[in-house]
Amino acid sequence: MTTSAPGQHKTTDKRPVLFLIAALVILLDRLSKLWIIHHIRPGFAITIIPRVFRLTHVLNTGAAFSLFADSLSPLVVRDSLVAFSIIAVIIVGALLWRMGREITLTGIALALILGGALGNLYDRLVYSFVVDFLEVHIIHYHWPDFNVADSCIVIGACLLLIEIFHPQPTDN
Repeated sequence: MTTSAPGQHKTTDKRPVLFLIAALVILLDRLSKLWIIHHIRPGFAITIIPRVFRLTHVLNTGAAFSLFADSLSPLVVRDSLVAFSIIAVIIVGALLWRMGREITLTGIALALILGGALGNLYDRLVYSFVVDFLEVHIIHYHWPDFNVADSCIVIGACLLLIEIFHPQPTDN
């Protein structure tokens, strides 16, 4: 589909490319989680870089960084996280649809966030938990285990922050 206004060049709608990015995030997330599920038992790990990086198999019933995982009402936590994820997916998907006619930093960020949110939503709906498997230690700091979907959500959020705080050129 092409759009043009009088005196402007025709532009091709880039939304399919951005939704493809989201789909690739979902695919990479699913494939990586399936590999972990089939190669590492829950609670176990494979050391990649001693004292720095391990592949683990963690069943996260909570939110990001295992928040609320020890809740006395795990079903309420799961249902709340599913509802929040569905609302987030709808909002981000609508924003991507509205803003995705061109490839921009914002569009790429939204595509990454959408793919990550759908990847983790799938886990919550199918398994009632999210499979986390990337464990990082930096000196004495232990980062909570995370996955590809989480990484894409964080990268997308950082790209949005860059876009927000980066001065935009003015047409003066």
